[in-house]
Amino acid sequence: GSSQLILERGHFLHGPYPATHFGPKACVLPNPTSVMHIQDPASQRLTWSKPPLNVLIIRKIRDETLLEPFKELCRFLVEEKHLMVYVEKKVVDDGSLMTDDSFSAIRNQLCTFREGYDDISDRIDLIICLGGDGTLLYASSLFQGSVPPVMAFHLGSLGFLTPFKFESFKTEVDKVFEGNAAIILRSRLRVKVVKGMFQRNEQLFSTQGNGIAPHNHINNEAGKITLQLQVLNEVVVDRGPSSYLSNVDLYLDGRLITSVLGDGVIVSTPTGSTAYAAAAGASMIHPNVPAIMVTPICPHSLSFRPIVVPAGVELMITLSPDARNTAWVSFDGRKRQEIQHGDSIKITTSCFPVPSICCHDLVYDWFDSLAQCLHWNIRKKQTRLTDASDSSETEN
Repeated sequence: GSSQLILERGHFLHGPYPATHFGPKACVLPNPTSVMHIQDPASQRLTWSKPPLNVLIIRKIRDETLLEPFKELCRFLVEEKHLMVYVEKKVVDDGSLMTDDSFSAIRNQLCTFREGYDDISDRIDLIICLGGDGTLLYASSLFQGSVPPVMAFHLGSLGFLTPFKFESFKTEVDKVFEGNAAIILRSRLRVKVVKGMFQRNEQLFSTQGNGIAPHNHINNEAGKITLQLQVLNEVVVDRGPSSYLSNVDLYLDGRLITSVLGDGVIVSTPTGSTAYAAAAGASMIHPNVPAIMVTPICPHSLSFRPIVVPAGVELMITLSPDARNTAWVSFDGRKRQEIQHGDSIKITTSCFPVPSICCHDLVYDWFDSLAQCLHWNIRKKQTRLTDASDSSETEN
């Protein structure tokens, strides 16, 4: 009936309904009053089906200031909470940790793994990040499917993705273990790089009166998928080392929308809207808004404004047939590679968001980070007029 149509339309506009289970034991608290596909942000609370046992700690390496907090956190989780703590091997081998005898008893109880060799994605109940925003991006890269809840601490200045102060870490961790913490579901992009075999049917490439090309038939079936990734901030396509402008075609749900002539284009999530996209002139969008942002980098056409499209669409980027050089693509600043004629990049919203635990709530945390990180709209206040005589003088 009509309700079915509404749900299907909602699904398209908001993208896929995000998974509500994160790792083996965590899920979003069910809300019986929620009818819509997208939950009311205020109802996004974390609950545990079983007590969490396995915690992954992600720490920025080569930063000596994080060694003591890291040791404190490990001691607390192992000795007081009796949890299994996973850390990457290079984190344990970093700095003076190897020679610290007082830490050796704890170190011997840590489970170590190596990125690219050991898959721990189905074992972790909670992720704790120590350091800057990059630690949360790195955590996202380790989990290409369902992501456990992430609790991120800053040491020093507040980050966009790291809302918790480390000083009160024991209290904060206890609160999260009790359940009912506010979480924000940070949508990710599902990206596929398809090598070879893309062809644009030139006979169909005659633009209509509105400047938008009609639907083009795409032959991309025989190509080989060389990379599939989950991206938290953005996919960046740029001109790389070439001195020529990059020239790429942008498709939306199989339809050629426009060509991007300039330094490149950023396709970002709302979480990524305060990163590179903000520097390129995009709006800053609250992470709970279901959307994909397309932001040109120094476009050749001055009328090319940044745009926001529904989260459910599939974007595709290819080299334009008349491009003078190749393009380069990177994903959250990693895995940079060259894109040649016949290759394509397909991007849509992933079903697997990053459930980021809030310090206060998902609205306050974001505005606090805008003020602290970007000094958003912070200025010297205008003084008020003291009496009627002042206003009459200014009017004359």
